[in-house]
Formats: sequence, C-alpha cells, structure tokens
Amino acid sequence: MSKTIMSKPTTNNIMIKGATTIAILAALTGCQTLPSTEIKKPNNIVVDSNPLTAAMPAIDRQGHIAYVEEQGVGSAKVSTLYSIRPDGSDRQRIDQITGYIYAPAWSADGQLLAYSKQAPREHPKIYMYDKSSKTRNLVVNAEGSNMSASFSPDGQYLLYSSTVGGNADIYKMRLSDGKTEQLTTLPSTEVQPSYAADGKSFVYTSDKVRAGRPRIYRYHFATGKSVSVPTNGYVASPQLSVDGQRMAYLNGRKAAVMTLTTGQVINLAETGLDEPARLSPSGKYAVYPTRHSKISGQVGGQSLGRQKGGDLVIHSLSGNMSYAINSQNGGVVRSPIWGR
Repeated sequence: MSKTIMSKPTTNNIMIKGATTIAILAALTGCQTLPSTEIKKPNNIVVDSNPLTAAMPAIDRQGHIAYVEEQGVGSAKVSTLYSIRPDGSDRQRIDQITGYIYAPAWSADGQLLAYSKQAPREHPKIYMYDKSSKTRNLVVNAEGSNMSASFSPDGQYLLYSSTVGGNADIYKMRLSDGKTEQLTTLPSTEVQPSYAADGKSFVYTSDKVRAGRPRIYRYHFATGKSVSVPTNGYVASPQLSVDGQRMAYLNGRKAAVMTLTTGQVINLAETGLDEPARLSPSGKYAVYPTRHSKISGQVGGQSLGRQKGGDLVIHSLSGNMSYAINSQNGGVVRSPIWGR
C-alpha cells in the first residue's frame, strides 16, 4: 500500500521532514587485459584507445560515465563528481564537496544527473545536474538520509530511498510539482530503487525476510506489490539493462551481471570496494570501480602499475575483455554509472 505526500517546491528546493541515517549497500570489481594504442584527440588531450572501445555501439561509445573520486579520510575527505567518455576523453568535473557524494544516476536521455551529497554533520540531500545548462539544483532535502535516485524513463518522476518517516523506504516524486508518494511501508529496510526501462516496475533491495541479509525485489506499479528476484546469498544494488534481459548487482563481495531468463551469473571481480557493476546503455558492457587494478590495458596516459588510486574498469560481457580508466588524482573511485 502506498501513501501520497504533497511537498511544496520552493526555488528549486523540495523540502521533506525526516530523521535518521541509513547505511549504503553496494559492490566490487576486476577483470582481464586488453592492449591499448595511444592516439591524439581533437582537443589535444592524449588518451588511449583500443579495439574494445572501437567495437562499442555508438550509444555506448558516445555516452558519458559519471563517477565519484574520493581523497582524504574522515572530516578531511573530499569527494568529486566527474563525467568521462568510455575512451577516457572529455573528463569534466561536475561537483565537489568536503564530505561525500553518493550514487549518481543519469536520466534516460543523458541530460540530467541526480546524486546525493552529504556535507559534514548534515544529512544526504539529492541534487540534480543539468548537462546543457551546467546548473545544479537541490531536489530532496529531508532531515533523514536521501539516497539512490532513479529517473523514470520519461524523466517525469524520481524514485529514491529516504528515512523521512524514521525508516528506510522508497518514494516516488513527480518532478514538475514535488508531489511525493511513499511506495514501501514495511518496518524493514527498502533502498536502492532502479527503474525498469518500460516504467512499469523497478528493482530494489530489502532485508524484509531477514535483517542484515538483503535480497532483490521487483515492485510492479500496476499492483503495488513486490516479487523476489531469484538470487543466492547476500545481494544488493540492482540495475536492469534497457532491454530488461540483464541485471547488474552486488553478488556477495563481487560485482556481477545476471541474465534474468537463464539465471546465469557473470561474477566480474572482488576488489574490496562496496560497489556493484553498472551496465552500458546497450547492455553489452559493464563498468565497475576497483581500488587496485591488475589490468594492463588502460587509458588515460598513466601506467596502472604506478597508479596508487583507483580505476574504472570497462568489461565486454560477450568478449571477456577489459580495460581501465585511471582516476584523475589518484583517489578512490566509486559509483560509476553509464549514460547516453
């Protein structure tokens, strides 16, 4: 059963009262090697290209990967949100904060990017970045934890999890006027919603069967009911491919991709980061972060053997080939998401 909440927007801010903070469920990474060839880009930035990049469908190759790079620890931690093309070119800084940035998510057309930002001694708030105007607007500001935004395919709604009611639940907001509907009402933890491409359902993480042992569920808007997605063990952070055939998620301590019709699972890597893999727009590639890359093929003009920070790893799900993109400043790389 769902509840409807009216929230009045005020100058790009939508205020929702709430409480408490929730932990983030997430994933890991790693793979094989692919030699790279250095080329010159028109903007005179030297990057690396390779056969894997050249073979990508245009929808993937021309898209942007948003990700977070963290430097420092504790109160000195600085988080920077970047976007970059899959060939390692056109790296742009979107936002930066002394604190944390969590879970960026692209709109279906690749024009808007939603993400959570948390300054010291404040709760996570959801912001929206417009790629065309290069502006950032505050969208959800509650006293609790506001996380894991996901755009509807038509861009009219935003799913997210919040502890506004004292418990971690999933909400649906109409972006035009801020009208907000609470979709889950259980005493358990419901987080990490991610829309299906047809807009009729979404997948999410819940520990309603056993506290601390999350499972993945699919919520159907037509019925307001959820069904379990068959998986084994500790799983979290689901994302469906555009064609609905695959699901990227955290499988225990591994970044993984499952073919839903067969249940076949590709475990990509275990690298010690709580981060899942994320699928490319075509669903044929996956990107994940790694703290210590062992992949020799790379882009970005640096040797992975000398790289102290993290990398983005891009893996072909059909060709079993991978390459890495270096972090900008040797920081820890987190939360990559691949948009158009």
